[in-house]
Amino acid sequence: MKNNLKIALAQLNPIVGDVKGNIIKLIDIRNNLKDEVDIIVVPELYVTGYPIDDLVLRNDFLELVENEINILAKITNDGKAAIILGAPRKEKNSIRNSVFVLDDGKITSFRDKHNLPNSGVFDEQRIFSPGALSGPVKIRNVLIGLPICEDIWTENVIECLCETGAEIILSINASPYSLKKHDQRMSVAVSRVIESKIPLIYLNRVGGQDELVFDGASFCLSHEGELSVQLKDFQEDILEIDLIKLNNNWICKGKINSISSNLEALYKSLVVSVRDYVRNNGFPGVVLGMSGGIDSALVAAIATDALGPQRVRAVMMPSPYTSQESLEDAKLASSNLGVDYSYLDIKNGMDVIDNILLGFEGDKVEPGITEENIQSRLRGLLLMAISNKYGSMVLATGNKSEYAVGYATLYGDMCGGFAVIKDVWKTDVFRLCEWRNSNKPSEFLGPNGTVIPERIISKPPSAELREDQKDTDSLPEYDILDTILRKLVEDNLSLEKIVKEGFDVKDVKKITMLLSKSEYKRFQSAPGPKVTEKAFGRDRRYPLTSGFRNWN
Repeated sequence: MKNNLKIALAQLNPIVGDVKGNIIKLIDIRNNLKDEVDIIVVPELYVTGYPIDDLVLRNDFLELVENEINILAKITNDGKAAIILGAPRKEKNSIRNSVFVLDDGKITSFRDKHNLPNSGVFDEQRIFSPGALSGPVKIRNVLIGLPICEDIWTENVIECLCETGAEIILSINASPYSLKKHDQRMSVAVSRVIESKIPLIYLNRVGGQDELVFDGASFCLSHEGELSVQLKDFQEDILEIDLIKLNNNWICKGKINSISSNLEALYKSLVVSVRDYVRNNGFPGVVLGMSGGIDSALVAAIATDALGPQRVRAVMMPSPYTSQESLEDAKLASSNLGVDYSYLDIKNGMDVIDNILLGFEGDKVEPGITEENIQSRLRGLLLMAISNKYGSMVLATGNKSEYAVGYATLYGDMCGGFAVIKDVWKTDVFRLCEWRNSNKPSEFLGPNGTVIPERIISKPPSAELREDQKDTDSLPEYDILDTILRKLVEDNLSLEKIVKEGFDVKDVKKITMLLSKSEYKRFQSAPGPKVTEKAFGRDRRYPLTSGFRNWN
């Protein structure tokens, strides 16, 4: 009977679809491990990356996966570490989300994910078939239970493993970040350990994939539910841990790293999402409109921290309504970050459009919202032209509060390839700016010190599309607006319940109406990282056309 085990936890950032590249990366890491390592383990669906959506329905893709796993299995004939990894597995007419054990030059066993999540951003039941409840796998003479992600969120899978002799639980995961996710995960994991009295190893993937961000933050819990190992968050981390059997219990020993505070984690999630989206899609850099306002300043800081100042271009595009203060602030923010700064006046473009519209039935309608939107759309046109000419991807700079109430212009400030803060409430935008001015983690590529001028943070927000315009001309103060929106979007409360909590009925009705009527805008918005419990898009899916009028 084996009384000790050394496991290398490889918290990695695979690229979706890059099967060969992901395998090569794993082989390189395994080759650099100490000879005494018994097992190396990588995250859920590591071979293909996650999520893979309908890519997994292609036979040529599944054949590639199978061939590469077989090649990898043969490498384990060298007597070094066994490999535990996640990959899709085709069985007749079904596709499973599986975990494979590779050792002694072959696939020694596999287990299939039993609980397939089908809510929020997850729709695994659409592409995968559930696996049967099954017992542990013997790896290096130790019975190890191999639940996959969602399998530990209910009692039945761990209960089955416990009853069939599992000595250690090793769960591979691709669990995306959100503001409350770390505490939720830890609570679930502790519950499973308390129920089973078996130590639990939780290995998560890291990195950005489309609209999801994975924070890693893998950990181990003792058989008593105490934290014994903690990997870093928001970065790849490879940690060798020792498991020693004492008094019939496996004791896990390893490093306990500190992880980010809530606000730091939120900022890091945005940096990682921009870095991986730009890098993995092959863009040379990014360009954004720098208005002198807080949203564009924050997006510029995030992009600079993700990519470095040499890959970020900021463009100020003033109209006659742009204040001198905004001109100064935009230039100062760009200078603080060290990014390329350009100035393109749109007044002549506004005049041209006005003159063209005069030819439309002798346009005699008084100027209003149309002319305001023309300014925004001219800026969008110029940014897309720069993108086309130089290859840089446009970053949209709107926040979740604006997207929620439609305080954004289609084909204007909403245009772009990635909307960095579309799931960040405006009140959190302020907090993130304050945090970044006081903090700069070593992995960030931007400069130290104050990167967002204090005047940008303190001045009243304004779109500056008309004379003396302020956001509060059309909306309540942001602390009130965001509180009501959170209740509508994240808590799904009715208008009546929110009013009963003491909010002004006129405010609640107006915000509810704006939220509903802006659904079509959000449907056409650029993708952006999900960081809250309920993001617009996959998380919250409402019909574009609806007769439900809950604000009347």
